[in-house]
Amino acid sequence: MTVNYGFTATLTAEPGSGDRVVHLLLTGLNEGGPGASEHCVVYLVSRSASDPDVVHVTEGWTSEQDHHRIFVGEAAQAVVAQLNGLLAKEPAYTDYVPVRGKAAF
Repeated sequence: MTVNYGFTATLTAEPGSGDRVVHLLLTGLNEGGPGASEHCVVYLVSRSASDPDVVHVTEGWTSEQDHHRIFVGEAAQAVVAQLNGLLAKEPAYTDYVPVRGKAAF
């Protein structure tokens, strides 16, 4: 599948809550979660090397419409609701359209 829409999000957790944020985001890969959707081609959760309470999420989707449709679903909204209590500030988003690259995990 081809990634036609994507974004990165930087989430700053309340002090000491970085592990909980990472764990919660990774539940998005569970069956029924947004990251498990056939339309989600990339779902990468990373941490800042210098601050364990800063978490980055990179997502790549088949289309922006597919992302928005999945994101309003019950599973995605449950993750968002739980994240809200763990974050020190609003997440910062940067959208993108991938050109070419490589991923190997």
